[in-house]
Amino acid sequence: MKSYSESYKESGVDITAGYKAVELMKKHIARTTNARCLSGIGGFGGLFEPDLTGIANPVFVSGTDGVGTKLKIAFLTGLHNTVGIDCVAMCVNDIICAGAKPLVFLDYIATGKNIPEKIASIVEGVAEGCVQAGCVLVGGETAEMPCFYPEDEYDLAGFSFGVVDKAKIITGDGMRVGDVLLALPSSGVHSNGFSLVRKVFNISSETVGRYCPEFSRTLGEELLTPTRIYVKPVLELLGKVSVQGISHITGGGFYENIPRSIREGFSAKIEKAAVKSPPVFEVIAREGGIPERDMFNTFNMGVGMTVIVPAAEASKALDVLHGCGTDAYVLGEIVEGDGGVILC
Repeated sequence: MKSYSESYKESGVDITAGYKAVELMKKHIARTTNARCLSGIGGFGGLFEPDLTGIANPVFVSGTDGVGTKLKIAFLTGLHNTVGIDCVAMCVNDIICAGAKPLVFLDYIATGKNIPEKIASIVEGVAEGCVQAGCVLVGGETAEMPCFYPEDEYDLAGFSFGVVDKAKIITGDGMRVGDVLLALPSSGVHSNGFSLVRKVFNISSETVGRYCPEFSRTLGEELLTPTRIYVKPVLELLGKVSVQGISHITGGGFYENIPRSIREGFSAKIEKAAVKSPPVFEVIAREGGIPERDMFNTFNMGVGMTVIVPAAEASKALDVLHGCGTDAYVLGEIVEGDGGVILC
């Protein structure tokens, strides 16, 4: 007998819609699977057999995050197939900071009403993010929660874990004065600071559809630009140079995130003129009258990730990153200090 409950449906939860959503998302999930994935979707847990060849002392590194209020832009535009990339990016970009290779990802979608086509569209983005990160979407959960969420809204969060050889964990122990700070460009605002972004632009269904000549597209399309995933270029870099520190620039901007990869007794000196910021940040600052200090303490300002390498290896590091299609550049240097960021 097929699972079905009329009483449950009358309360607002249609379990058959969940089954349909699973069927629709299967083709997207299939893009991420490989021989290490030992289970399909539908079980109580995702099974994955890691390949630990060449890893003497494996250490698992985990990360979890959500998309935040950027989802409000998706609700207003009706575009749901990119926020999943953001969800994956916010997790795997954290994991790579320890030098770990992401292996698996799981998502959690909570919604007021399960519309199978919308859920499948969200998972399409999650799958694309997993493909970009080289990890497997081993499972997830869709929770229909009437009266808890509005029918046309949802929340999206994710969890990922990866592995690194203990001897290769990035600790910064070899960091020295004169080491070079490299910038890996962002694709835009990414998934942070959207409470401020929404306030600045007075976000509504009308404003997200407004064409902006600065972006050559609508405001909604610009703000929904997915977070860039840095896993593959950074993994390539780790095999070629001595990386001393990596920071994922998320909420808190430069001032909060860059110090997380710097050893005690050092600071990062950055010339503001070196920062290559996309037009969206200039527009946000202008429209919101936001001070420069607050911009650098809220947004990535065009730098989605920073990597610290010895000065003697900076040129080689840039060659590797450029070869991976990443337009990296020198952002600053390591100096003696109190662990903070010096913007000059």
